[in-house]
Amino acid sequence: MNAERPLIITIDGPGASGKSSVARRIAQALTVPYISSGLLYRAATYQALHHGVDPDDEAALLELLEKHPLRLDPGTGGNRVYSGNEDLTPRLHTAEVDATVSAVARHPRVREYVNDRLREVPPPFVVEGRDMGTAVFPHATHKFYLTASPEVRARRRARERSDNLAAIEKMLRLRDERDAKQSRPAPDAQVIDTSNLTLDQVVGAIMRYLPAGTGE
Repeated sequence: MNAERPLIITIDGPGASGKSSVARRIAQALTVPYISSGLLYRAATYQALHHGVDPDDEAALLELLEKHPLRLDPGTGGNRVYSGNEDLTPRLHTAEVDATVSAVARHPRVREYVNDRLREVPPPFVVEGRDMGTAVFPHATHKFYLTASPEVRARRRARERSDNLAAIEKMLRLRDERDAKQSRPAPDAQVIDTSNLTLDQVVGAIMRYLPAGTGE
């Protein structure tokens, strides 16, 4: 690994494109930490819902985050998000959070807050999100963008939720529209359509782009 450029691998893409599972597998293969940026947005959203803060009120959201700051604990197998000593992680993947997270994440100063937390993590690491290779780590050593059709992504999300498939697809399409500005490939990212690929195939495709010895 180049000592002048610590290893940072970004894996971006829309919801349910497979980026979380892929990023976790890549991190495990390289024995480096894995970072889920989306958990911080989900945690901010959960806090807003829990404390009755309007997700459209940016100033109130920032005040809430100052009063109840978030801390991300990354690892090779998964991430935990804490507010003080409270582990929020088990409460972050719900339909209510799914439906509200875009409203919270669209605020520039909320994104700045989350980005600052992410940049506090020392490399090497693999980080996944929607704008990791563009806004947060533009000088990352390796960048990837995963995509898939809304229908495929809805089926994947349905395996994780008890919600109706049609409702999930509608929610994903709506979030795609809301997140269009944030979720786009970096100019120097490798774009991989995962619609017809297995998890192992996507991981293998990414590993082929990484030079031998990466992560050592």
